[in-house]
Amino acid sequence: MRGAKSAVWVVGAIAVAMTATACGGGGSDSGDKAAVNPDGTYTYYNTEPQNPLIPTNTNETGGHYILANLFRGLVDYDANGKLRNQVAESVDSPDNKVFTVKLKKGWTFHNGEQVNAASFVDAWNWAANGKNAQLNASWFADIKGYEDVHPEKGDPKADKLDGLKIVNDNEFTIELSHPVSSFKERLFYDAFFPMPKAFFKDTKAFGEHPIGNGPYQQDGNWEHKVEFKVKKYADYKGEDKPKNGGIDFKFYNKDDAAYNDLVSDKLDVMFQVPTSMMSQYKNDLGSRAVDQMYGGNTNIAFPLYDSEWAKPEKAKVRQGLSMAIDRETIAKTALKGSKDAADGWTPKVVEGYQANSCGEFCKFDPAKAKQLIKDGGGVPGNKMTITYNADGGHKEWVDAVCNDIRQNTGVECVGQPEPTFQQVRSEITDKKMKSAFRMAWVQDFPNISNFISEQYRTGAGANDMAFSDKGLDDLMKQADEAKTIEEANKLYHQVESKLGEQMPSIPLFFDHTKAGYSKKVQNVKFDTFRQAIWTDVEVKK
Repeated sequence: MRGAKSAVWVVGAIAVAMTATACGGGGSDSGDKAAVNPDGTYTYYNTEPQNPLIPTNTNETGGHYILANLFRGLVDYDANGKLRNQVAESVDSPDNKVFTVKLKKGWTFHNGEQVNAASFVDAWNWAANGKNAQLNASWFADIKGYEDVHPEKGDPKADKLDGLKIVNDNEFTIELSHPVSSFKERLFYDAFFPMPKAFFKDTKAFGEHPIGNGPYQQDGNWEHKVEFKVKKYADYKGEDKPKNGGIDFKFYNKDDAAYNDLVSDKLDVMFQVPTSMMSQYKNDLGSRAVDQMYGGNTNIAFPLYDSEWAKPEKAKVRQGLSMAIDRETIAKTALKGSKDAADGWTPKVVEGYQANSCGEFCKFDPAKAKQLIKDGGGVPGNKMTITYNADGGHKEWVDAVCNDIRQNTGVECVGQPEPTFQQVRSEITDKKMKSAFRMAWVQDFPNISNFISEQYRTGAGANDMAFSDKGLDDLMKQADEAKTIEEANKLYHQVESKLGEQMPSIPLFFDHTKAGYSKKVQNVKFDTFRQAIWTDVEVKK
C-alpha cells in the first residue's frame, strides 16, 4: 500500500540525518538519569510570532513551535522519523487522488469539544477561501474545487472545496484535482490542523487564545514580546503524552542574551546557539551540547516583483553574485562550522537530494562572476542590501557574503538589519522588499518537494520572491502525479536543476542544529525539523 511505502522513505531520510550526527543530546550532564518531576515546566528559546496564532496563517518558526504543541493533525512523525497516525485511524487511497480518512474516537479540543470530521473539513474550507487571505491557503490547491474558492482574481465562486465530503462524524473523503504522490505526508503540516467551533465565531480572539487538541494547552495570556506559556492537557489522546508539566516559550531579541541565560541555567533549551559561541559552546555545556544536521537551509532571495530585478537579464546578475561567494570559506570561518556550503536548494539529509543541483552557479569563480554581472547589465545602482533580522544571529554570515561580493565584483553590498524576525517577515510577506533578503527554510516534511514546490511554484504561500515559471509549474505537476515517490523525486530534481537558469534565490548553506540545554532538564533530543521532542523532555526534581 502507498502509506506503507511512504513510511519507508521517510524513515530512510531521517536515518541519513541520524548518521550525520556529530554529537547528540539526552540524559543529564554526568550521564546519569536524575529523579523526574512529571509536573515540572521548562523554558524554551523562541522568537515572537509574526502573526496571531492561527495555523493557516503561520509559516514561520516562532509561531510554528507554539502551534506544534497546541495542535495535532491527522498524522505526524514519531521520534524515529516514522510517519504515524495521530487523530487519524487511517488515511487510505487506491490512486493517490481520492483519500478516505477515518478518525479515532475520543479526541477533544482543550475546551472539551469533540474532534470530528467537520473539525477538519470546516477548517480547510475556511482556510482555502480567498476572502480569508491565509498565508498557507496554497497548501489546499491540490484539492478539487480550489480554483472556485480561491480564484486568481475576483471573489470566490464557492465557499467550500468540492473535493471534501463528510461521510459521518468519524469519516470524510478528500478528492484531489490530480494525483499527488506525497499528499499523506503533507497532511502533517500545520495548515491541516483541525479547528473547534469557537474559532469560526471569533477568529481574532482565537489568534490570541488558541484552542487546540494537542498535548499542551495555553496557560494564561500571551505576554507579547515576553513569553507564551503552555501546560499539559490532561485529556490528550495522542501517542506522545508529555513527560513534563508544560513549556514557557521565552521570546528573545538577542540570541547572545538567550545563550547567557542558557549557560547560567535560566533558560532550559535553546535550539540554535549564537554563531559567536560556536567555538566554545561544547566546552560550556559538555554533554548537554548538541550538533547534528537537519532539514534546513539558508538562501538569499530577490524581490522579482520589483521592476528592476524582474528584468530577464538580471538572472545573469544573480548567477554572478552567487559565483562571487566563497561558501566553503565562510562556513568554516565566519560560521565556525555551524553550516555546510550548499550545492543546491535541497539539504543533504532530505529525501530526493542530488549533489550539485545548482551546478557551476554555486561554485566560487570571481572572474566569471564579474562577467555575468556585466552581461546582465549590473546590479541596480551598483549597490545591493541583504535584509535580515538582527535578533537571529545572522550578522556574521551576511557581512561575510557582502565582503565577498564587494571584493570579487566591485558591487557595493551591505547588510540591512531589522530589529526583529516579526518585522522583517511582515515586510517580506507584504512584498515591500527592494533588494536581496535572507530566506531560510525548515522542512515541513522531509522530501525535496517541500523545498521546491512550496517556495518556487507560482503563487505558493512561501514564494516570497513572487517567482513564476509555467514550465517549471507543469514539471512540478508531473512530479506530484507520479506513481511513486522515487519518480516524483527525479522530476523535482529536474525542477531544482533548472532553477539555476533564473536564480530566483542564491543557495548559501545547509544548516546544523547547534543546540544546548540546562542542568535542570534531561532526555532532550532534537529531530531533523530542528525541533526538540518537547513532550519527551524531563524536568529534574
